[in-house]
Amino acid sequence: MNHSQAALSLDDVTLVGSGLVRPECLLCTANGDIFSADWRGGVARSRSFGPHQLFQAAGGAEAIKPNGIALQRGGSFLIANLDDAGGVFRLDRDGRLSEVLRQVDGVDLPATNFVLIDDRGRVWVTVSTRRSPRALGYRPDVDDGFIVLIDGKGPRIVADGLGYTNEVQIDSRSQRLYVNETFARRLSRFRIGQHGELVDKEVITEFGPGTFPDGLAFDMEDHLWVTSIVSNRVIRVAPDGSQQLILEDCDPDHLKAVEAAFQAGTLDRPHLDGIKSRKLRSISSLAFGGRDLRTAYLGCLLGERIAFFRTSVMGRPPVHWHFNAA
Repeated sequence: MNHSQAALSLDDVTLVGSGLVRPECLLCTANGDIFSADWRGGVARSRSFGPHQLFQAAGGAEAIKPNGIALQRGGSFLIANLDDAGGVFRLDRDGRLSEVLRQVDGVDLPATNFVLIDDRGRVWVTVSTRRSPRALGYRPDVDDGFIVLIDGKGPRIVADGLGYTNEVQIDSRSQRLYVNETFARRLSRFRIGQHGELVDKEVITEFGPGTFPDGLAFDMEDHLWVTSIVSNRVIRVAPDGSQQLILEDCDPDHLKAVEAAFQAGTLDRPHLDGIKSRKLRSISSLAFGGRDLRTAYLGCLLGERIAFFRTSVMGRPPVHWHFNAA
């Protein structure tokens, strides 16, 4: 992958919205809604114009720190809570917050990263690391992340020993689950067994210096679009694991310092939070939207706006694409 040959330039990127707080995870629907996790304790709804609307939990930022979010058919949200208390919660649009999962296999959930609802109604949850504070998991040799499945049999851990588990996606035939391991710097996949167990793990591709894979989304050609925090890279990964750099926005000197800290085992929050005024503010997720599913919207850790660019390939419609409850 040639970093000097990104397919798009920053001139191809537009910013929309304002006043969002850590819009880490994005969801798009067919009617033009863009939902984003928001650290005011809820979910914001933006459009391509006008102010956003905040669905805030009673108790606000003290109640929950939303990271991954999933839209349910009735209009409520499942939220992965990145607070040390962890867990998965349901947020109704009137602000009511209720527990969905606080404990699994007898273990209290630590800071919880991501939640995905698949086309069978099963819920997949990721926990990046068991370490607290979670920055202790920003190491190439830490592999204590795991994946939880909630289905008719109840919640259980179905994969363990992952290198900072982040976003997951399921292929169009519901046969394989793909997962970004951020600080192991790889994209892996499992076969989904008859009862939801994850087996036969294989590494699809590994990422080089400066790439820390976070967000994950499928397009209609079965390629995966990966976002990297810090380096602000968007990488399209083919089914054979080959990589194409779509976009990049980084300060080479800062990235070199982050890489040195990562290799030395001293990477910490200040390294990740110290990005200087880039157009892209540590992009963390990608969601395809727009009327034709050819607009890629980018969530981020450090910005208050949502970046987007047009693509030549259609994104795969997510399960919630036609959920448009008011």
